[in-house]
Amino acid sequence: MYHKILLPVDLNEEASWNKALPTALTLCRTFSASLHIVTVIPDYRLPMVGSYFPEDFAKNARDAVIEAQKEFVKAHVPEDITVKNSVVDGSPWEAIVKSSKKLDTDLIVMASHTKRKFADYVLGPNAEHVVHHAKASVMIVR
Repeated sequence: MYHKILLPVDLNEEASWNKALPTALTLCRTFSASLHIVTVIPDYRLPMVGSYFPEDFAKNARDAVIEAQKEFVKAHVPEDITVKNSVVDGSPWEAIVKSSKKLDTDLIVMASHTKRKFADYVLGPNAEHVVHHAKASVMIVR
């Protein structure tokens, strides 16, 4: 049923993966699917933002996240799971939707962990946008 499962992971926020990752791993094993871990970083290249950072900041930040993502996989993803990592720039929900389309994933498994206002309490702002805009199925894990 599923061949490629996307799991967005905020490496600084355990709530973004601590419940969603075990669910994604179970689905990967059940369907012999591959796991695609996506981490979103802000786009430091925008002129309005980039002018506040040193010239090589964006590259250094990306390199640090790539290494942290590799360590995350070593620590949390069993070797029997086929996993691919990617780091993308932009707003979280847009980057998740674009990554899903680019990778041609069948399912997005993600956590709903923010509770800022009543509408966010139900789903979470990024999860809500992903559900509404993604072409792939979306599973929200609470």
